[in-house]
Formats: sequence, C-alpha cells, structure tokens
Amino acid sequence: MSLSVANEHASLPIAFRLYLPEDWAADPVRRARAGVPEDVVFKTKPQIALDQIRAARAEGVPEGVVLADAGYGINTAFRAALTRMGLTYVVGVQSSVRLWPPGAGPLPPKAWTGQGRPPTLMRRDTQNQPQSAEQLAKSLPADAWRDVAWREGVDKTLRSRFAAVRVRPAHRDYWRSHPYAEEWLLVEWPQDESAPTKYWLSTLAADTAFARLVETAKLRWRIERDYQELKQELGLDHYEGRGWRGFHHHMALCVAAYGFLVSERSLIPPSDDKTLVIKTSRLSNGFRPRGSPDPHRTPRQIVHHKHPH
Repeated sequence: MSLSVANEHASLPIAFRLYLPEDWAADPVRRARAGVPEDVVFKTKPQIALDQIRAARAEGVPEGVVLADAGYGINTAFRAALTRMGLTYVVGVQSSVRLWPPGAGPLPPKAWTGQGRPPTLMRRDTQNQPQSAEQLAKSLPADAWRDVAWREGVDKTLRSRFAAVRVRPAHRDYWRSHPYAEEWLLVEWPQDESAPTKYWLSTLAADTAFARLVETAKLRWRIERDYQELKQELGLDHYEGRGWRGFHHHMALCVAAYGFLVSERSLIPPSDDKTLVIKTSRLSNGFRPRGSPDPHRTPRQIVHHKHPH
C-alpha cells in the first residue's frame, strides 16, 4: 500500500507499507519468521491509508485533493475521516453504492408524542428510498451527459462521456440525526458501452467546473504509470526475499531511484521551463580525453568481460 503526491506534470510515492491480512498479522510464528515488527498490528487498508495521510500532513507535505480507487472510496468511515481532516476527495465507488438523488433525502425524525425521549433518528419508508449509483445514472436525461476530453494519450486525445449530479450518501443514515452533506456523483458511460463503467464521489466545491472534476478523477493514471515503471524499469517486483525489513529496504531504494528520474525529467522541456545550461572553457589544441586512443598509434582491440552473478 502506498501514498503518492502528484500533479499534472509528475508523481512520486512518498509512503509505502505491506498489508498483512488479519490471520497473518495474528500468527506469531509467521511474524517471527518474516521479522514483522511488534508494533505492526492488523489494520484495514483504509486505516493504513489514513495513517499515511496523517503522517504526510505532519511532515508538512503540501495538501491537495485525495484520490483513491473504489477499494477505499466505498468505505464511508474513510471518506468521513478525510472530511474531518478538512481534505477534499475524488474517490471511486461501486455501482451498488446507495445514494439519494438530487433534491431527495431521508425523512425527518418522527414527531414527538410527548412521551419518552424525543425521536432523533431519520427515517425511510416504502416511497422514500435511496437508489444505487447505477440506477441513478441510468435515470438521468440525455442532456445530462457530456463528451469530455481530459488529456492527450500516446496516439490520441482521451475522451469519454460523463455526467455529474449533486447527491447525498445514504449509508446507514437511518442511524443519524442529520443527512450527509451533498457531494458530487461523477459517472463515466462511454458511448459504446451498454452501462456506465466508472463512478466517483467527490467533495470538490459545488461550483467546480465540469472539466476539472473529470480531470481530477482521471489523474490517478499517473500512479498506475509510476508502478508500471517501478516494476519494469527499476526492479520493484524483482524482490525474492521473505522478510519485512528486506522488502521495505528494496522498495525504498526503488522509490529513491525513481525520485531521481522524476527530478531529472523535470529539467526537460516542456515538463518545466527550466533548461540546464553548462558553459565550457576553451580546449587546448593538443587536448585528448583520458582513455581515448592516440591517433598516432595503432589501435588495439578492447574486450569487455561480463562477470557472471
């Protein structure tokens, strides 16, 4: 599991940790053999992600919009924790997530009869029920869908059809005294698909431009590209050990090397308007670089022997 920082030009993992399933974390024999530290206890993936975000904030990492896939976005506690921290998010959710359509919401608590405690919990009835994200998306009128391009791909502009509406999450809100705040539901439904393919919830401001909402949701492609390069170019998936410490050392070295590459790329236009200018002194007439052949002598063959590992 990892946390990355990203913008439109670059991205880099800044925190990473192996995830231990609960039965693995509770097995003292396996923990001892793998060298898992004693202070590492079982936590869900959303809990680990929140720990990484809190640590990054404590270190002064500049804050931005939190992006995450549906494995995290479907977790109501994860989204609520981000909101309590004052962070906005655009997170993937599943088509089955329950939502109140625009203008709808749970019923208010029952009127107090004068006996017992006054009712405080919101209600639902047979006529007033939330919908799944898929149901809501399919009920939208044709003019709710827009064709949006979000970036240039390798050989073409990436574009698709999207709709965005203001909704309220409905997860167990019958145990709440107040409805959840409104947020965006963003849906992607390509023209050649029979049903919507992707869903996001977002707490970006209500006046956020439609194009920015789409661009922000789609920025996660940079993280996927990072891991592809870390595996293919820097050997992230070449680790064959069985130790907790060894893997994290391997990951740290791979990320450090990747950070160097990101830094070097930032000097190459158009990623940055900075260019590297090196001024050289004038060379003397008889100058010959060290190791180069003498033009007045017969050249020799140089054979490089590759030592086996």
